[in-house]
Amino acid sequence: MYNVFIDGKEGTTGLKIFERFAKRNDIQIITIDDEKRKDPAEKQKCINASDFTFLCLPDAAAIESAQLCTNPNTKIIDASTAHRTNPDWAYGFPELSKEFRSKIQSSDRVAVPGCYASGFNSLCYPMRKSGFMNADYPVVCHAVSGYSGAGKKAIAVYESSEKPVEFESPRMYALTQGHKHLPEMKKVSMLDFEPVFDPYVCDYFSGMTVTIPIFTRLLSKKVSAKDIHSMFEEHYADSHFVKVMPFQGEGILETPFIPANTLSGTNNMRIYITGNDDRVILTSQFDNLGKGASGAAVQCMNIMMGIDESISL
Repeated sequence: MYNVFIDGKEGTTGLKIFERFAKRNDIQIITIDDEKRKDPAEKQKCINASDFTFLCLPDAAAIESAQLCTNPNTKIIDASTAHRTNPDWAYGFPELSKEFRSKIQSSDRVAVPGCYASGFNSLCYPMRKSGFMNADYPVVCHAVSGYSGAGKKAIAVYESSEKPVEFESPRMYALTQGHKHLPEMKKVSMLDFEPVFDPYVCDYFSGMTVTIPIFTRLLSKKVSAKDIHSMFEEHYADSHFVKVMPFQGEGILETPFIPANTLSGTNNMRIYITGNDDRVILTSQFDNLGKGASGAAVQCMNIMMGIDESISL
């Protein structure tokens, strides 16, 4: 039996993690009184009494909670942005490489990737690792997400009966190119420069697509769209949750659309390679609340436990 504390259980990610544990008989949840959930002394008791603590908090609060841990046997899984570029923390995307998985297995501190960053790194990291893309490639990334990742206030507006008309349309944001996921995108995918990032929040609850367009003439070697597809198939060949879909290039698509919401409620991720030998579109499709948040956090915990990574997922 593992004792688990979810610091920030009231937020979207914390609630989803809690829900995923509902049918498990190997986990006991440590609870904290509502009036004491921001009391450092009470939180410290809960953290240090746990085998695993999930931090589902704003960055500053996550840093404070991590510092409250004095029990060397407590493992912390942080869902905030706070520790994703910290080399002392494992980056919680085991499918990226054997090295990523091994560090998660052996670490007592794991930073769960951001939702957009999960999609971005699922595409850009293999391109860099394979040598197809140089570190100075001018990467551009487009993404759409359901509103569940927009925070409590925005969710309330989207679900209001008096929703403003502009909320019925996709809304582009992060216009100053200062999105909080950019540092981990650059670092994890081994880029010299941060990408141009163009995210949209849309009027549906959850699910996302992240897309990177590629000009093959700018790559480090001459490769075709099928070469790129084959590389991705090899890279993710042993993955349980990440699946590379059949090649859909040369203008012939099995389905003419890639929807953003069809993996909602799962921890699955699908990689699509489309286009032609001049211009290739790399697309990652997944749930921003699943592989992009709570699902990834639970998957990492399972790996740290040394059990089947798909339990609860």
